[in-house]
Amino acid sequence: MCASYGLDPRFTDTELLAAADEAVLDGLRGWAEQNARETVRPTGRNLRNLNPIVMQPEAEPVLEPAWWGFLIGGEPSKFPSINTRSERLQERPGGLKTRALVPATSWYEMKKPERVWHEFSVDDSALFGMAAVTQRGRTSDGESFTCYSIVMRPAPPHLAGIHERMPLLIPAALSEDWLTAEPTKEIVDEALLAAAGIDERVQAAPRADDKGADRLF
Repeated sequence: MCASYGLDPRFTDTELLAAADEAVLDGLRGWAEQNARETVRPTGRNLRNLNPIVMQPEAEPVLEPAWWGFLIGGEPSKFPSINTRSERLQERPGGLKTRALVPATSWYEMKKPERVWHEFSVDDSALFGMAAVTQRGRTSDGESFTCYSIVMRPAPPHLAGIHERMPLLIPAALSEDWLTAEPTKEIVDEALLAAAGIDERVQAAPRADDKGADRLF
């Protein structure tokens, strides 16, 4: 389960969009600088930390602040919704109706039974996009948000010893298709095939100072 990730404003190379959109990149840097050294976590009922995601409702990609996890009946969902299995979307592509990219420079998982947190990154902290599915939701006070769930896939062999699953990373060349293609099983199949090209670029390193901690940082 991916329940935390990072967005470092010092990113240089980008694996996010095929055509680098300066407005999107500037917006991401601005958000990351304002939240420097903060670990991105699921949105809470009281602390409404909205996180930037990339969507493409029209011709160009745009940044949108979004709620991590689904809102159902005015409350955070009672079922786990911060992650969605890629296999489930292949079986039930109706969940693909609206999609997004979640910009990040790292994500975190705990290796068990050692209980050591590991940081995963692409190349040397390049900016990348994690696949997400989205839907609209409302809080109990009637405020409406775009909500997102990060798509998870089986991890490749060199990472599976740390955690058996990882976010589905979308290569820049496939970013527009992921955001705009018809919601069918084929777009998930295509994304999984393309993501395999990034696998060997993913690095994982332990964070020894966080050994045994239930929460990172």
